Amino acid sequence: MSEIEAQVEEVSEEVVETPAKVEETEAKVETKSQPETKKEGPDKWGIAHIYSSYNNTIIHMTDLTGAETVSISSGGIHVNADRYESSPFAAMKAANAVVESARTKGFTGFHIRVRAVGGVGSRVPGPGAQAAIRALARGGFKIGRIDDVTPIPHDTTRKKGGKRGRRV
Repeated sequence: MSEIEAQVEEVSEEVVETPAKVEETEAKVETKSQPETKKEGPDKWGIAHIYSSYNNTIIHMTDLTGAETVSISSGGIHVNADRYESSPFAAMKAANAVVESARTKGFTGFHIRVRAVGGVGSRVPGPGAQAAIRALARGGFKIGRIDDVTPIPHDTTRKKGGKRGRRV
């Protein structure tokens, strides 16, 4: 019986030591995971200018000053028929092309400036504007401001139709 008791004591000592070993290995794993996180450099911001009319959507990415062009693409480059140039699908394709180009140049975030056709009449952006903004947001960049920079005339040209308007 004494031999059996001695073996039981040895096994119980080993069992007691295993949780301590497990804690040590967990601590080693935790310390290894901390230095593996990447330290990112300073953010590089740009401006995405989206011009959306009822005929086309143009996306022009520049640096923060607006002086240097990073990338430019339009809906007409990505579709065959003229009637599809302003479609949301063409705008999404153009935005994805700009996103890929901006990513290779190291940009991490951008502000968005949406522009519609100014002048007399409706100043509503075309159908591709919202799709372009969505595609840019899904590109994995930080988004700062979204501004509407549609030119609004203070004193405009004369509306067509003459003095008495269009007579039907």
